[in-house]
Amino acid sequence: MKIIIDLVKNWTLPLAILLGALGFPLWKHFGFFVPYFIFTMLLLTFCKIPVSELKFSSFHFLLVALQIAGSLVVFIILKPFDILIAETATVCIMTPTGTAAAVITRKLGGNAASLTSYMILSNLATAIAAPLLFPFIHPMSGGIGFTEAFFIISQKVFPLLVLPFVLALLLRRFLPVVGTRLAKWQEAAFYLWGLTLMIVIARTVDTLVNEPADKWAAIWLAVAAFLVCCLLFTAGKWLGKLYGQRITGGQALGQKNAVLAAWLSQTYLNPVVAVGASAYIVWQNLFNAWQLWMERRHPQKDLA
Repeated sequence: MKIIIDLVKNWTLPLAILLGALGFPLWKHFGFFVPYFIFTMLLLTFCKIPVSELKFSSFHFLLVALQIAGSLVVFIILKPFDILIAETATVCIMTPTGTAAAVITRKLGGNAASLTSYMILSNLATAIAAPLLFPFIHPMSGGIGFTEAFFIISQKVFPLLVLPFVLALLLRRFLPVVGTRLAKWQEAAFYLWGLTLMIVIARTVDTLVNEPADKWAAIWLAVAAFLVCCLLFTAGKWLGKLYGQRITGGQALGQKNAVLAAWLSQTYLNPVVAVGASAYIVWQNLFNAWQLWMERRHPQKDLA
């Protein structure tokens, strides 16, 4: 049994992709669970975060500015060339930092506490920016105007990204026993991530199979996601180097909650854009694997 559990842990990413792709006719119907899974994963993660370690600096706010302003600037630049690539780049840049980023940052010798502080700000920024920018990026059908679209998106995105943090604070303050118990369920969050990834991949494959659009578009979206991934890690490391937090900056800006990006694409943008967001999951994990391999060969603990 332990061998099976270790196998699942070590191969969660490829297993989730494989099962989602092969079983998409079944798993695509479970898409309504995705926001609940994301909410639960964030809640379990935030319950583990010591509030005393949350310290915000100009470094974090500059990262947020790059995250939000950068997504808008890239969309404006790319829209005249290809709207799907523009939407892919935008949603990948706008999406907040992934919950596992602190773990990778710590393994690379970075500042996990600083990364965690940014993750909080990153989620809050996306919760505000997504309802504001998505109606502009991809207007809703049915003649729905900007104001109505803003409130429709806000009602789903804001609670999804903000309430887990607020609830974690309330549990820590009024029900510390419950908060402490949830903080120990990080393994459950890991398996939820794998299950959510499988569902997202299934919905993405379903879109590819049934979408009449040119299949070459999917390849270009995957390429766009690769370039965005390189850009974000590079920009984050460059900014982080100015503050003595090169590794932290790279992971903060580059390691995304790409499952959330795929869900946002499938829900509020062109569903084909989820192909790019799903590809980003692969690219960032390959890059992290390379970084960890390099760290084992040449430890550089001075680069926080």
